[in-house]
Amino acid sequence: MKKDVVSVQIRGLLPAQGGCALFVGNEDKIFVIQVEHNMGAVIGMALRGVQHERPLTHELVGRVFSGFGIEVDRVVITELRNHTYFARLFLRQQNELGSNVVEIDARPSDCLALAAMQKRPIFVRTKLFEEVEDMSEVLSQISEDGGDTDPA
Repeated sequence: MKKDVVSVQIRGLLPAQGGCALFVGNEDKIFVIQVEHNMGAVIGMALRGVQHERPLTHELVGRVFSGFGIEVDRVVITELRNHTYFARLFLRQQNELGSNVVEIDARPSDCLALAAMQKRPIFVRTKLFEEVEDMSEVLSQISEDGGDTDPA
């Protein structure tokens, strides 16, 4: 797996027209995934460790996973098709018989929310990472201009 994926982190969040710009990347490159405004808020709260009196949907899913001995193993953003990103959620269940990993198709925003809540690794397929536009300068400029892009 290590050769065909690149490790990334959520580097910033910024309200944008019709949603939220989620800056994802590493020291080499940062790219943007547009998510719904509510998903941006959920991811931002997860990164800041905000706890709710009642569980939000992604917190509930995490609790259900935990109840069945399942944890998020990793998230992989796999492709960009027709201006839409695709991702895979890898779940691991450990029991007396051993370990089982299940791979599930999921929206990147859902994957990133679960990864942020559970502090799990995020990867991007190398081929996709090489193809996306580098937005490092944009994020840097927004930060310099006083924009709040801090994900945590």
